[in-house]
Amino acid sequence: MQMNKSRSEYATKANQCLILAAGKGTRLRKASHGLPKPLVHFRGKPILEHIVLGAHQAGINRFVIVVGYASELIRSWFDRRFRGKVSVTWVENPEYEKQNGISALKACEELHEKFLLLMADHVFEPRTARVLLEQPLASGEVILAVDPNISRVFDLNDATKVRRDGDHIVEIGKELSDYDALDTGMFLCSPALFDKLQSAAKDGNCSLSDGMRQLAQERCLRALDIGEAGWQDLDTPEALAHAESAFGGHHTAIAEGLAS
Repeated sequence: MQMNKSRSEYATKANQCLILAAGKGTRLRKASHGLPKPLVHFRGKPILEHIVLGAHQAGINRFVIVVGYASELIRSWFDRRFRGKVSVTWVENPEYEKQNGISALKACEELHEKFLLLMADHVFEPRTARVLLEQPLASGEVILAVDPNISRVFDLNDATKVRRDGDHIVEIGKELSDYDALDTGMFLCSPALFDKLQSAAKDGNCSLSDGMRQLAQERCLRALDIGEAGWQDLDTPEALAHAESAFGGHHTAIAEGLAS
């Protein structure tokens, strides 16, 4: 009852997106040729272009992008590619060698309504983001898009696993031995996420999963099953090569993007 009332506060579809793009991308170095990971090409375009185009096609018109390593290169490319086409707020993270929860925290002053949270190295189908954005959300909740098709994951050891109880996620982490779905790196968040990350931080560091575990303990982390939709974490050269074929065939093409 109270939950339904709270969810009505966030019934309006989110139109803003936080993208975490601050990391160094060390594991992708063999394929990056010195570029920051968001600018590494996938299917002829920088990875970040696929992320922005997919989110925009799903209904996002405002972006908050956290940058750190080689941020000037990312900003310059974005300005050339998207000037006048989307709204962007840049957030600098000088502590980009820390975990991704710190990057998210750097943006807390920029996001006061619900928002889509994406990684700069996870490609996805726009329809997945569209469905996620349509979900009702309580003021203290986060919804994570999860993939139950565990057998198709490229690198299971590196994947973040989740265990569900109905539509609630009760455990999340890379080391889980008992799990039934995988974290796709796509979240619909209330600003309460920032409080959880802050409280989860130890010695000035935390991961997104640290904050998600707190939400899970409070039964405030819900799962959205993506079904057969495609996605891929492009954090290694091998994963990048695998994704070139994974998004062909029966999968819907990644967004072709804004009109040039």
